[in-house]
Amino acid sequence: MIRRFIRSRLTLGAQRALRQLLFELKIWRHHHAGVAKARGLRAPIKLHLGCGTSLKAGWVNVDLFEPGADLALDLREPLPFADGSVSIVHSEHFLEHLEYVPDDVARLLREAYRVLSPGGVLSVGVPDAAPLMAAYARGDTAFFGGAWNPSYPEWLRVPMHRINYLFRQFGEHKYAYDEEILTGALRKAGFADVRRREFNPELDLESRRNGTLYVSGTKPA
Repeated sequence: MIRRFIRSRLTLGAQRALRQLLFELKIWRHHHAGVAKARGLRAPIKLHLGCGTSLKAGWVNVDLFEPGADLALDLREPLPFADGSVSIVHSEHFLEHLEYVPDDVARLLREAYRVLSPGGVLSVGVPDAAPLMAAYARGDTAFFGGAWNPSYPEWLRVPMHRINYLFRQFGEHKYAYDEEILTGALRKAGFADVRRREFNPELDLESRRNGTLYVSGTKPA
């Protein structure tokens, strides 16, 4: 009955805004519980942010909605860890899910810097926009037809649809990255020795090997 009332009285825009509000309240409940649970953790901590189903043994795996994660946290909020209590922070295909403007990304990078111990490492992997943009610019349609992900809908074989999917992923992606933007963001947060790195099978997912831009930075000692 309530749903019928909402659909009959509210505009589509208002309905979307209401759904978003309810979703944010759900996030708040998860985050509140995660913050309380984090108080029991002791340094040194290895943080895996936005882990999804990829759970790392010996790490604190963080994800809002993955039941197997160690903590459910809203990573737009301050991290509930003490200064210098973390030895390494790793995220893979997560940063693009945060808004670059306003400063959700910058805030998380500053928080990662704060909680890392001197000499601690931040490791980030995001979808690499540069190869798709370069292939589109040179008219390389074969590039977009190769290595097809069977979970993609068929219409994504159109090059511009693929580019839009990279940038937006049906609203889940908020920003697309190349090496210049990602390394610049880490340097602005205070990290040193910021560089693009190779795929590391001990740290990164094999399924992400292709098409991922990996960058690391170190908190100065």
